[in-house]
Amino acid sequence: MDKLRNLSEKIGAGAFDSTFAWLYGENRAQQQRARYTEAIGEFEALFGEGREGRIFSAPGRTEVGGNHTDHQRGRVLAASVNLDVIGIVSPNEEGVIRIQSKGYPRDEVRVDDLKARKEEQGRASALIRGVAARFEELGYRIGGFDAYTTSDVLGGSGLSSSAAFEVLVCSILSGLFNDGGVSPIEAAQISQYAENVYFGKPSGLMDQMASAVGNFVTIDFEDLKKPDVRRVDFDLQKSGYKLCIVDTGGNHADLTADYAAIPQEMREVAACFGKQVLREVPKEEFYSRIGEIYPQVSNRAVARAIHFYEDNDRVPQQVAALTAGDFPRFLDLVIASGRSSAAYLQNLFPVSDPAHQGLTVALALSEKLLFGHGAWRVHGGGIAGTIQAYVPEDLLENYCETLEKVYGQGSCHILQIRPTGMCEVTEQLGR
Repeated sequence: MDKLRNLSEKIGAGAFDSTFAWLYGENRAQQQRARYTEAIGEFEALFGEGREGRIFSAPGRTEVGGNHTDHQRGRVLAASVNLDVIGIVSPNEEGVIRIQSKGYPRDEVRVDDLKARKEEQGRASALIRGVAARFEELGYRIGGFDAYTTSDVLGGSGLSSSAAFEVLVCSILSGLFNDGGVSPIEAAQISQYAENVYFGKPSGLMDQMASAVGNFVTIDFEDLKKPDVRRVDFDLQKSGYKLCIVDTGGNHADLTADYAAIPQEMREVAACFGKQVLREVPKEEFYSRIGEIYPQVSNRAVARAIHFYEDNDRVPQQVAALTAGDFPRFLDLVIASGRSSAAYLQNLFPVSDPAHQGLTVALALSEKLLFGHGAWRVHGGGIAGTIQAYVPEDLLENYCETLEKVYGQGSCHILQIRPTGMCEVTEQLGR
């Protein structure tokens, strides 16, 4: 374990440049020197100089295929991106986990006091306590450490900044106290446990899994206890396309009811067959009995069920296209998924506020600019927020300029698929 000051000097001298290029892409590598050295300086100002330490990272994620399929135990395709949360970390002998995240109050958790606290729900300390508790329950070692974290994962963008934070804590505990022996899949499951049980949010597993595993990853949630997780090796950088996430500004109304209605209505359809979720109802049975169930639920619920079945089937087709290197086929499937989300899932704007349709306009502009050349779709949960586009490099400048005229400077984020998930950041990483 190096002195943090020595690590800072190495980073400033360029020793980590190849690591940064591998993690973040050539165009974002240089700015990481300043980001990392500044973070080390902040750690020393908060926790003292002259300490030995290490650096850990966990990325945000983008949903690629399977829109609103995970809560029905369906299939998804996701990928880690080159935005992340990094932690400057040094162990302590006090049995206390102290994490100071940039822009937030400090969180402190004693490792001998890991019972869930109701009053702590919704706070970062609940995630830290939950991760540590689950490590201990599974027989892993835990201990105290001090950490300063900083994140460039866009909050509220559908890139899952909270999952990245949870996975980062797992990566730190694995690296400091367990010789890196906690697998990415197990780290994702631990993170989900912390979010569900301690934080109080009944999230699925997609966000944590994509952050922990890295690159493209496909997940089949048919068996929730043992989800089928497979890494999909595809280098988007060599495709001639760029991944863009466009932030449309969203809607500031309470959208909880709109989001909750999607799984609720899908479950209402499943209940017509005596099942809890649509994955338990065979697709052929659904279509053969659609006339029977049509009068029993809302028309929108039936449409949303149709989206589930078709988008769930698209995921393995997307995986096959990427595996075969057939990117045009992949783009066609992205467009088909997006159109299904818009027409059948209907998650582009809140029913309570139909006048605000930022996502609809962004998708319309994207289709005009990219038709026959790229792909576009709603990103993440929808209702408000972001769209995803795959843009040919020769159209990128015009695409971003056009969208930013509508949604503001900096609203079009050009991202790369990150080749790894949670990791310790070292000079040798990626070599």
